[in-house]
Amino acid sequence: MPTIKDVAKHANVSVATVSRVLSKTGTVSEKNTQNVLEAINALNYKPNALGRYLRTAHTQTILVVVPDITNPFFSNVMKGIQTMANEQGYDVLVMDAEHAHFDSRKCFDMLEQKQVDGLIMLTSRVDRNVLLDLGKEHAIVLACEYLEGTTLPTVSIDNISAARKMTEYLLGLNYTNIAHITGPMETVLGVDRLRGFKQALQAKSVDVKSSNIQEGDFSIESGYNIMGKLLSLEDRPEAVFAANDEMAMGAVNAAKAYGLNVPGDIAVTGFDDIKMASMFTPQLTTISQPTFEIGRKSMDLLFHLLNKEVLVQSQFVLEDTLVIRESCGHLKEQPLQ
Repeated sequence: MPTIKDVAKHANVSVATVSRVLSKTGTVSEKNTQNVLEAINALNYKPNALGRYLRTAHTQTILVVVPDITNPFFSNVMKGIQTMANEQGYDVLVMDAEHAHFDSRKCFDMLEQKQVDGLIMLTSRVDRNVLLDLGKEHAIVLACEYLEGTTLPTVSIDNISAARKMTEYLLGLNYTNIAHITGPMETVLGVDRLRGFKQALQAKSVDVKSSNIQEGDFSIESGYNIMGKLLSLEDRPEAVFAANDEMAMGAVNAAKAYGLNVPGDIAVTGFDDIKMASMFTPQLTTISQPTFEIGRKSMDLLFHLLNKEVLVQSQFVLEDTLVIRESCGHLKEQPLQ
């Protein structure tokens, strides 16, 4: 294995110069920098991670905690994080919060024991006080989910506004008996999307029926099962707004199992605009989140924290988009009075 001394000899510079190029610190001429980089490539030199840590007390690694690694929504968020991290020479570790052996204390310990330099949480379903205390001493960013009333750096969309927008669209199609399959009520996403749904109905003086609000868990299976309950109601809903695309797909499959046509007999909409939403039959009307940008921005914020920079702005609310496709149909004719 080539050493840093081999690189220095090949580039005809000092070991200190190679070290400065690798750590991106100090001043090195453009010519010497180019010579060092060419030597690294020619020798296929790999910096010793342990040695680097002993010199700098930095691992060049960050940890990302994902609420459910099987949920396709998070793949593009991770791509944004990974792209930005790799550009700055950082590696990314991923921890799945849905794993049977997940313990939030483990990820916090990794941060405190300096096994990673920083932490991006894509879930807020951890001990709030512990997370906030750690955020005072360590580089932590929340993305996708958020904690109200804190200054912890956060990147998300306005879930209340987005859910309200979707519900208003269904009302605009003359649907009035609208059901909502919520996310888990212990999550801020489940609570906020339900809040937006209710706000839209109340603004149009449409009754909010408790039987039309059913709690799911963001899985296809829960969407399927809850749609079965909704279709069994005496006053069956005309439209169903699911709090994510996977539950919407489960709801569509349940409607088909009942011999119903979507959107001919019942409309279904989702939230998130995962890749399958446009490939599903019928294509899902949904709320598109800027997932890659959420990941990129969260990593950018983390870099500022790692570099001990003062954040001019720590809370970022990105724009979502209503994507209209086939699953909710067209303007519904109102019954004759």
